[in-house]
Amino acid sequence: MPSLHHVDYRGHRVAYEVHGEGPRVLVFTHGLLLDAALNRAIAQRLARAGHRVVLPELLGHGRSDKPRHAYEHRLDFYAEQVVAILDDLGLDEAVVGGVSLGANVALEVAATAPERVRAMVLEMPVLERGAMAAVQAFWPALVSLRYLSKVIRPFSRLVRALPRTGVGAFDSWMNLLSADPRENAAVLHGLMVGPGAPAARVRFTMPQPALVIGHGWDLLHAMDDARALAEELPNARFLQARSILEARTAPSRIVGEIDAFCNEVWGPRLATATTA
Repeated sequence: MPSLHHVDYRGHRVAYEVHGEGPRVLVFTHGLLLDAALNRAIAQRLARAGHRVVLPELLGHGRSDKPRHAYEHRLDFYAEQVVAILDDLGLDEAVVGGVSLGANVALEVAATAPERVRAMVLEMPVLERGAMAAVQAFWPALVSLRYLSKVIRPFSRLVRALPRTGVGAFDSWMNLLSADPRENAAVLHGLMVGPGAPAARVRFTMPQPALVIGHGWDLLHAMDDARALAEELPNARFLQARSILEARTAPSRIVGEIDAFCNEVWGPRLATATTA
């Protein structure tokens, strides 16, 4: 069973789950407005394979505090929350990754605290090629959440009262729909006006090994962004998912690749520790 923890970040509580035990640690962060449930099935599989998997819930998401001021929700602040979780667990470094927003947060952690990042697992990053799709999707959503909150709130309360299914990815979307629209609006507003990802010139200098996962037929998570990122990072490889849903509906292949990648990047450290 996973354990639930909280860490203080600038006076707010940030929640995170821990699955499994051991020195091979992967911190894997959810997508925008979603929560740890999105990645829970992946974490459970990796935990059974011998990894310790940490699932953060960034401010404004899941069981973490949900400040309603946009300035609390920035990519660089989210990266600091991941580092705060590493500190809380007493970890000098970890493999850091995530999906969509979580992938961008992992890149920011690697850029600002490189000594804490053993490697990266980056699923569906949103970079320059997906920027226009992000604007087209998120600005209308922000306006609706901000100015139609009284209309949306009864629907949110209805979804909040529905039982959860036990299917992590589906429950994560239900949790999104049940959130107070003003809280979701604050997250979107903060991310829209703050930094989106480390600049390409910075990405070219990141030495950490990286597994970049992309897929086709999605303008927001453009496969060209994922391919380009794998080419920009000096020590990266690219894995193409069969669909946007593969990692959560038929995860064996992708989880197997993540398992092998994490074993590879932790191998030298574990071998040295065993010899010592």
